[in-house]
Amino acid sequence: MASAFFKSLPNLTIALVILIVTLIAGRIVRAIVSTAMHRARVRDALVTLAQNLISIAAWIVGVAIAMTVIFPSVSPSDIIAGLGLTSVAIGFAFKDVFENFLAGVIILGREKLRIGDVIECEDVYGRVESILIRETHVRETDGELVIVPNSYLFKNPVNIETDRTLKRQELVVGVDYDTDMRKAKSVLQDALASCESVEQSETMDVQCVSFGGSSIDFKLLWWSGSRPADQRATYDEVAFAVKDALDEAGITIPFPQSTLSFREEAVPIPLKTRV
Repeated sequence: MASAFFKSLPNLTIALVILIVTLIAGRIVRAIVSTAMHRARVRDALVTLAQNLISIAAWIVGVAIAMTVIFPSVSPSDIIAGLGLTSVAIGFAFKDVFENFLAGVIILGREKLRIGDVIECEDVYGRVESILIRETHVRETDGELVIVPNSYLFKNPVNIETDRTLKRQELVVGVDYDTDMRKAKSVLQDALASCESVEQSETMDVQCVSFGGSSIDFKLLWWSGSRPADQRATYDEVAFAVKDALDEAGITIPFPQSTLSFREEAVPIPLKTRV
């Protein structure tokens, strides 16, 4: 047995050298790729993914070569066949894991979904805190953290509210039917223009949208910050400004009401019964 060990010692030495060269070459390639990706301003998570894939690929190649040196009877085709069967078995066993992994790679490659964006996907709404390989962390507006599988974000439509710095807001206001519509529209326009949170460089509009059951309805349209806090603040400011302006102009915001009619034609007609 000792003679067999000493006989195979040169092969073991060569295999060890191959593994050391694999380690050094993997680190060099990782450093080069990492530097190039950082210069291209690629996301940190994507850089980490590339580094891990390079290390895995380097070690698979290095170990395969070392095995063929240590065991000359094992050919590269045998190793490839064994890896193929193993990968199929692992793929079936960890289907969901690989699905989230591939979805994470695709999401990381996108430009539109970034850390800090406020997103809405089905029943998930909040700010993206981190994008990892298998999952994405979303902080909801109430402070709770939701861990979302990447395949969930990949399969369902995602609404990115902060894709732009501005977002259009709207508010519907009803005025009494006795009100002069032109006057009401002018008052609402002035109230909207007086708000600091309203982006003055963008279009502001006031439109009559319907004749409701108790009021003439106007819709106010304006642009403000796209963050949830900015949306709440601007809605609050515009609502107060509109109410103050209408009160000052003597224009009433009506409440739902019903009109009872006692005209003769409104009285039910009795039905004659046959004897």
